[in-house]
Amino acid sequence: MTTQYENRTTGQRTAGSTGNVLSIIAIVLGVVSIVFFPIVFGVIGLVLAVIAKFVRHERLSGVALVVSAAGLVLGMILGAVVVSA
Repeated sequence: MTTQYENRTTGQRTAGSTGNVLSIIAIVLGVVSIVFFPIVFGVIGLVLAVIAKFVRHERLSGVALVVSAAGLVLGMILGAVVVSA
């Protein structure tokens, strides 16, 4: 079955339609983990970035790994500074 707009069958995806979804979510969680719950958001971001890198081979997965790890570490440091002050 083809659609009236395109010459491909319905339900088929193009090569770029899955994109970098997990990597983008991991980057957002890494940034959020700097301020809110670094243990939770940073670890979830790291897990998603690892899945994006080794399972889905997304282009932004390296950036997501760095941002998630940095967010985890910076969030823990910021939390320790705030608690000790």
